[in-house]
This record gives sequence, structure tokens and C-alpha cells, in this order.
Amino acid sequence: MGNSTTSDVLIIMPAWNEAEAIGDTIREVRRTVSHDVLVVDDGSKDDTAKVAQAAGATVLRLPFNLGVGGAMRTGFKYAIRHGYKAAIQVDSDGQHDPLDIDRVLAGLENADISIGARFAGRGNYDAKGPRRWAMSVLAKVISWVAHTELTDVTSGFRAANQRALHQYIDHFPAEYLGDTIDSLVVAIKSGCRVTQVPVEMKVRQAGTPSTSPLKSTIYLARSGLVLCFALARRRTPPVNRTHAPELGAMAGESGIES
Repeated sequence: MGNSTTSDVLIIMPAWNEAEAIGDTIREVRRTVSHDVLVVDDGSKDDTAKVAQAAGATVLRLPFNLGVGGAMRTGFKYAIRHGYKAAIQVDSDGQHDPLDIDRVLAGLENADISIGARFAGRGNYDAKGPRRWAMSVLAKVISWVAHTELTDVTSGFRAANQRALHQYIDHFPAEYLGDTIDSLVVAIKSGCRVTQVPVEMKVRQAGTPSTSPLKSTIYLARSGLVLCFALARRRTPPVNRTHAPELGAMAGESGIES
């Protein structure tokens, strides 16, 4: 793990068995923006870590699979420890357009969390059936909680400033859908401001999308439960830290390998 940074912004890519796509994704991102790239290899069984490092990313290897929430929490700890002013999650499969990275980051000028929204007037991305119904209901409810219009609260393409990063470190959940729905509701309850920026989605560079009628129905049921649990959480104290915590011990507890 290196300690030097060349940017105030850290791009975090959680990755699990993405060796086929992650190399091209990293190279395209680095050609487009000048921010540092961190890949959190979430217990992959393939050459994800090796390919990512060869493409120019810093790589943290988790000893076993924690899921997106656990991988992102590791990335947030790294960002705070190394003094980054902001961090943005970018998919390792190439679906997030690197041209939109700085657009999403620009949303932090007036908010603590900026979401790259797929259903906000740009691109032709679409979801149908139970999955789309769930997304619509979630967006309406969380818009009410946040007191602002949000159309894509399950998007993983989102940026956070230091205030939100500190909040994430304390409360970011690792459960199914927790990295999107639960984390957003908890952050809003802690006083973080949220905005969204219209973005376009690209086709996966490799692999098979995990969607089907059955999985969409399961998604609908699970997302409803996650939302109920998130809304039932107690309001957490507002985050107002001026200094980054010492995270060396925290990283060690997570079993991080460089």
C-alpha cells in the first residue's frame, strides 16, 4: 500500500472476480481523469488484483469476500487515512462512463453526497418489471426523507466529501443493498445533504448481468425490507469532524493485505 497521493480525489473500485474487465476499465478511467484509483479486491478467486495493479491502480486485497458494502468501507478508511478530500465509487465492470466522473464530483459543491442518476434525463438505460417498480418506490420515499427529488437511489455511482466519508466509516452497512439504500438513509438522518447528477450507463465490458424475472422479484421484496429497516434506524448524531482519525488499527482489523 503506497502512502503518496497525486489527487485530492480517490476513485474506489470494489471488485470481485472482474479480471476480464477491470484492466480496460482502469486504463479508460486513467485516460479520462487524473484522480488516483484504488481497487478493493473483495476476495477474488481470479487474477483481479494482478490485472488491476498492472493497469496502474493501487490495490487492497481482502482475504475473503465481504460484499460491496465491506469493500467500500475499506476504501473509505483508506481515503480518510490518506487525506483525500473526496471519494467516488466507480464500477469495475466498465458500466460507469469515466466522462461522468467529474460531473458527479461537481455535485459535491452543494452537497455531501452526489449520486450519478440513471433515470434523470440522460442516456437510454432502463429497468423493467418488479425491479423498476422497486426503484421508483425507493426513490419516492427517500426523496421525501431527503427533502429533495432523487430518481435513482440504488445507483452505486456516487461521490462523497470528507463529512460523508467520516459518516460512512461509522455507519456504512455491509448487508444486501445496504451500500445503496441503507447507507443513504442513514447518511441523510445524520445530516448529510444529498444531490444527484444525470449520467449515462454503458454496457458491461465482460461477464453476465445478474438479472432475471425471479431475481427482479426477489430484489423487489428485499429492497422493501431494507428500506423499512433503514427508516426504523435511530437518527445518528451529525458528523462534524475536522481531523481524520487514526485508521491504522482499523485497517488491520479488516484483514487488509497490500
